[in-house]
Amino acid sequence: MAQVSKNARTASATQKFFCPCGGEIKMKTVFTDGKIRNLAECEKCSRRERRPRDFR
Repeated sequence: MAQVSKNARTASATQKFFCPCGGEIKMKTVFTDGKIRNLAECEKCSRRERRPRDFR
């Protein structure tokens, strides 16, 4: 059976991150000071961090 290249795979898993307060963490792109920054923000408590793992 022929192998499928890694770039041709269509199935991808998405991770869901959760804040200790119980809210879901969403990634947002923010333009500040002339730069584009990716921020992780909790929907429930509105806490912002650089990465989802910083919420621990």
